[in-house]
Amino acid sequence: MDRFRPELLIVAAAVLWGTTGTAQDLGDVGASPVAVGVARIALGGALLALIAWTTTTGSGGADSSSGTRESNQNGMGWGVPGAGGAGIVAVAGYQACFCAAVERAGVARGTLVAIGSAPVFTGIVALVASRERPVSRWYPATGLAVVGCALLLAPGGDTELDAVGLGLALGAGLSYAVYTVAAKAVLSRGVPGPTVMATFFLGGAVLLAPALLVADTDDLATGQGIAMVVWLGVATTAVSYVFFSAGLQRLRSSTVATLSLTEPLTAALLGVVVLGERPGLVALLGALVLLSGLLVISTSRPTPEPVAEP
Repeated sequence: MDRFRPELLIVAAAVLWGTTGTAQDLGDVGASPVAVGVARIALGGALLALIAWTTTTGSGGADSSSGTRESNQNGMGWGVPGAGGAGIVAVAGYQACFCAAVERAGVARGTLVAIGSAPVFTGIVALVASRERPVSRWYPATGLAVVGCALLLAPGGDTELDAVGLGLALGAGLSYAVYTVAAKAVLSRGVPGPTVMATFFLGGAVLLAPALLVADTDDLATGQGIAMVVWLGVATTAVSYVFFSAGLQRLRSSTVATLSLTEPLTAALLGVVVLGERPGLVALLGALVLLSGLLVISTSRPTPEPVAEP
């Protein structure tokens, strides 16, 4: 995927992620959010593992990826085992928090808070864990994007704020930040993208599997439930994370997190067009401000990243 701009790969992944809440709403069969999350990442992780195996065997096991070229530039503080463990835990945490947040706070609001908070969390986590400083354009772009998300959350629509739901969404945002930075650390050591993502998602599924003993799985095996899980596992996990890992190899974690704000923009649009949600005028202004932040971070290619200080 080297012929595609990394910014476009991240945006493509985020558009697919933005369909998650709508798919959950349309495919709702009464199963618990955790059960849906486990099914999603188990299927997605299995497909990513298949992609990783096919890629590795097809290239004779010599897939070094472009991340190898950056391994000595970014000075990642995490080693592969530590980053891998953090990524697995963060994927499990994201699924549990995000699915519950969407159920309690609504599709648009749950997604907005989760992903809207992610760029700030990612900038902090990347700096602390990896000594990775954001590019200069990240600051105005993220500022505009966060303001836009705040406006999208403003009263005036037809949904009410749910404190617990918003807290869960913030937990999802922090989890996203951790697994993004962890994935960058592993990718920068030359591990192929599908292998990294397969490990994270299958590991996360294993961690969440005990929850199925008490979670409501009613009707998840029906036609409607299967269709929902297939979309979530194939499109919003396997395909999207192939795009995501390819883009993440060539961009800073903080830049990727800001570009990922295409997800709540997509979710908000689908909420209006498909689910009939009606945001207020302030929320519409927020969408424009958010879009302007995305344009700032994505319209010009960043200069080469400097060598991190030891």
